[in-house]
Amino acid sequence: MNSFDEVFEQTKLYITKQGLINDIALRTWIDPLVPVKLDGQNAVFDVETEFQQGIINSTYKDKLEKALEEVMGFPTRLVVNVNPRVVEAEPAGSGHVPDPGELDEKHAELKRSYEFAEYDYTFDTFIVGRSNEFAYAACKAVATDQGSQSYNPLFIYGPSGLGKTHLVTAIRLEINRRSPDKNVIYVTGESFGNELIKAIGQRDTSLFHDKYRNADVLIVDDIQFFSGKEQMQEEFFHTFNKLHSEGKQIVITSDKPPRDLKTLEDRIRNRFEWGLIADISIPDFETRFAIIRRKAELLDLKIPDEVIEFIATRLKTNIRQLEGAVKKLKALKMLANSSPTISMAQSVIRDILTDDQPIPITVEKIIAEVANVYGITPEDIRSSKRTSQISTARKVAAYVVREVTGMPLAAIGTEFGGRDHSTIVYAINTVNDAISKDENLKQLVEDIIKDIREKNPQTITG
Repeated sequence: MNSFDEVFEQTKLYITKQGLINDIALRTWIDPLVPVKLDGQNAVFDVETEFQQGIINSTYKDKLEKALEEVMGFPTRLVVNVNPRVVEAEPAGSGHVPDPGELDEKHAELKRSYEFAEYDYTFDTFIVGRSNEFAYAACKAVATDQGSQSYNPLFIYGPSGLGKTHLVTAIRLEINRRSPDKNVIYVTGESFGNELIKAIGQRDTSLFHDKYRNADVLIVDDIQFFSGKEQMQEEFFHTFNKLHSEGKQIVITSDKPPRDLKTLEDRIRNRFEWGLIADISIPDFETRFAIIRRKAELLDLKIPDEVIEFIATRLKTNIRQLEGAVKKLKALKMLANSSPTISMAQSVIRDILTDDQPIPITVEKIIAEVANVYGITPEDIRSSKRTSQISTARKVAAYVVREVTGMPLAAIGTEFGGRDHSTIVYAINTVNDAISKDENLKQLVEDIIKDIREKNPQTITG
């Protein structure tokens, strides 16, 4: 063979013939590897992102090393480096460029992987926890005891993405199931306003009035949309009065309690306080854990508990984000043909978090920082080498990962080349004991942690 490129092509052929890696995973993870050089027994490749590096090292390293050994005839160690410019630097014709048919196939596979995660917004599919149990009980009472006026109107408030729409939709579905003859109308505040504008533009509001003022149950989602809109408030005020005087149930949701909807007229806010006000707050850890597990079950996806814990401790404020994370993990599992890992979860969280929500420091960044301090490579830390310098750096890296990220010990072991839980416990305890006796080491470790946090000011710790 004339070049390392040819070695890599033969390696991929061997992998395909032996069925070591499925076709989709081969195209997704292996083809993008850029062969750099064969340095002794080290087969060096570049990838574009840390996430790709993590997937290769955690899922395909052993298989690639086996295939390289078969092709070249001697044991080979895989070294994968991150080079963000790898795609731009790649010469024409090298690597695999998916054709449109392959891309369509991937998109179709991804779309199919999401379909099974959808469910009806019923009471049975709602995860109840301390943060929402009162609102859940009130909504269920409204749906099952329709003759009662105790909860009329029912006003539910809380930040976006915590389940308000799920609950009011469950009310509608349950009433329709129990009393199919009832006229249950669900509308968002925005849709109500748009319909009113259209009716006014047509100079005929009679059909609009008939629709909403003859409802047996009126559910208005996101009433805060009416804030500052006098004509919409006027119309809703009269609709509310008519329905309430006739004993018809009214359910309202908002992102704030009535007292905080300052740009709504006092007469409307006062009416919201006639019935029951229930809030939904940010779910606690146990509820978030249960939501992730439920969504995974619906997707027929097995997520290790440590990965669920990792996600649940970092995505805290929005249930849609939790569900989105599980759907992304399902897609990655399908493409990588491997169980969800902490590395996968880190990438998913990075994709989901917005600019105003901090991005967690990755294990890769921490290991790279410690390796730099000790004058070794990140690959050395993850390796089985036992020189004094590497061994010390490895223990310090494990200690810092635990301090900064709060990851479960078993998950840290996975990130450090598949080491078991007891090894990580020993490493952390050794460093903990050493820094209590060695002021210089203590200062060094504190400086490493400080540098990492200063370079990544948007840290989320466990």
